[in-house]
Amino acid sequence: MRMRIHTKIMLLIVSLVSSVAIIMASIFAYLETRDIYETLGDKALSTAVHIANSETVIAAYTDDNPSLVLQAYAERFREETGAEFVVIGNEKGIRLAHPDYWKIGQAMVGGDNDPALKEGESYISRAEGTRGESLRGKTAVRSEDGEVIGVVSVGFLIQDVHAAIWQRIGLLGVITLVIVSIAAIGSLQLSRSIRKDMYGLEPFQIAGMYDERQATLAAIREGVIAVDADALITTLNDSAKKLLGISGDVIGKPIDKIIEGAQIQKVLSEKKAEYNRELTMRGRVYIVNREPIMRNAHVRGAVCTFRDKTEMIEMANTLSDIKKYSDDLRAQNHEFTNKLYAISGYLHLGFYEKAERYIEEETTRHDEQGQVLTTSIKDATVQAILMGKAGRASELKVTLRVDPTSQLEPLPNHMGSSQIISIIGNVIDNALEAALVKEVPQVSVFITDIGDDVVFEISDNGNGLPSSLYDTTKRGFSTKGRSRGFGLSIVKELVSNFEGWFEHHSLPEGGSLFSIYLPKTLRRESDD
Repeated sequence: MRMRIHTKIMLLIVSLVSSVAIIMASIFAYLETRDIYETLGDKALSTAVHIANSETVIAAYTDDNPSLVLQAYAERFREETGAEFVVIGNEKGIRLAHPDYWKIGQAMVGGDNDPALKEGESYISRAEGTRGESLRGKTAVRSEDGEVIGVVSVGFLIQDVHAAIWQRIGLLGVITLVIVSIAAIGSLQLSRSIRKDMYGLEPFQIAGMYDERQATLAAIREGVIAVDADALITTLNDSAKKLLGISGDVIGKPIDKIIEGAQIQKVLSEKKAEYNRELTMRGRVYIVNREPIMRNAHVRGAVCTFRDKTEMIEMANTLSDIKKYSDDLRAQNHEFTNKLYAISGYLHLGFYEKAERYIEEETTRHDEQGQVLTTSIKDATVQAILMGKAGRASELKVTLRVDPTSQLEPLPNHMGSSQIISIIGNVIDNALEAALVKEVPQVSVFITDIGDDVVFEISDNGNGLPSSLYDTTKRGFSTKGRSRGFGLSIVKELVSNFEGWFEHHSLPEGGSLFSIYLPKTLRRESDD
C-alpha cells in the first residue's frame, strides 16, 4: 500500500526535527550536568574556604570546647548555602562540628582529608560519607602562623545533584516536546498546502497523469503548443513539429517566433478563450483554438491547438457543392412542376393565349437569367449558389434578379467554395425573408471583380433597417425571434478572414443594401 504524500511529509519533518531536537537536548543535558557539578563543587569549595578563613573559626580552635562556637557557625552556613552538611574537624580529622550533633567527637569518614590536613590544599572531592555519596569542597584551617590546625568539609549529596540535573533535563524534554509538536503541526499544514497545490493528487497519481499526458500528446494528430505567462513555449508535441516543419528544440522560445500570427498574447492579456479561428501559414489553412490556463483568477499560461484544415475544407467544399446542386434541383423541380400545373390548367380551361403568353414569359426570363449566369458569371461556385437561390426565390414568390452588368471571373484560390457559399447564401437568404413583407417582393444581386476587390451587392425592397438596429452582425441578434441572428455574424467573420469588409444600409426608397468587398490578394501573402 502506497504511503500518502502528507503522511510522508509529516513523518520526514517530525523525524528530522525530533532527531535534531534530541541531539541538541542531549548536548545541552551533558553541558548542564557538567555545569551543575562544577557549580556545586565551586560553591562547596568557596564556602569551605570562607569558613576556614573566618577569624571566628580560627579563634575557636584555641577554646577548651571549640564545638560550642563551631557547631552554630557551621549550621548557619549550611542553612544559608543549602548544603547537605558543613563539617569542621581538627588536625586529626575528629569532628568538631556536624549537622548530627551526636556525631561530634567521631572521626570524619570518606578518606579524603589527607590532602587538606597533610598538604594544606583546597580541593573538590567525591566520596561516600555517613549521609551517602556526596560532592565535597575541602580546605585546611590554618592558625595565624600558618600551621594546619583543622579541616572544613562542605558537601552536597550526589542524589541532590542528580535531582537538579534531572530537573534541567525535564525542562529540556518539555522544550523538545514543544518543538516536535510545533514541527508536527507545521508539517501537517505544509502537507495540506502541498496537497492543495497538487489538487489533492498523490505523487504516483501525478506521475501516472504525466505518462498519460505524454502518450496523449504523442497520439493525437492535432498540433499542441503550451506556453507560460510570458508566452514562452513549455510544451510542443510531435504533431505540431510536423505540421509546422519545426526541427530542433524550441522549448523556452517565444511562440510568436515559431507561429506567426499566433495571437497568444491576446489570450494571455484578455483571459478569454478563442475557438475555431482560421490561420493561414505557408499556404495552408489551420483551425486554431486558444485556451488560457487559469489558477486563482491569474493567467499561468495558455494552450494552443491547431489542425490542418486544407484537405477537410476541400472535401467540405465538394460536399457543399453537391448539396447545393441537390437543393437547386429540388427547388427547380418543384417550381417546374408548379409551372406545368399552371400551363395544364390554362389549357384545360381553354385559355390558350394565356398559356402561350405564360410560356413565352418564362422562356424569356429563363434565357435572360441563364445568359447572365453562363456568360457574365464564370465562377462555378457562384453560379451554383445563384441558381439554387433562384429556385428558392421562385418557391417564395420573390423575384430574384441578377444584374445583367455583373461580371465575375473565377475566384482566387484563397477564397474557398464553402466560405463563398456561406457568405452569399446567408446574405441572399436574409434579403429574401426581408422582401416577403411586400406585395411584390424583389431581390437584386450585382457582382463585379473590376479593380482589386470582388464586390457583391445584394438589395431587397423590404422595410429596411431602423437606425437603432444597425448592429445586425452581432452574434445572436435578429429581428426574427429567438435562436436566430447567426447568419450575418458568420458572414462578417468570414469576410474578415478574407481581409475584406462588410457594409449594410437602408435605402431611401425602402429596403436594404448589403455590400461585401473581398480583396483579390491577401495582404499577408503580399508581405510574404
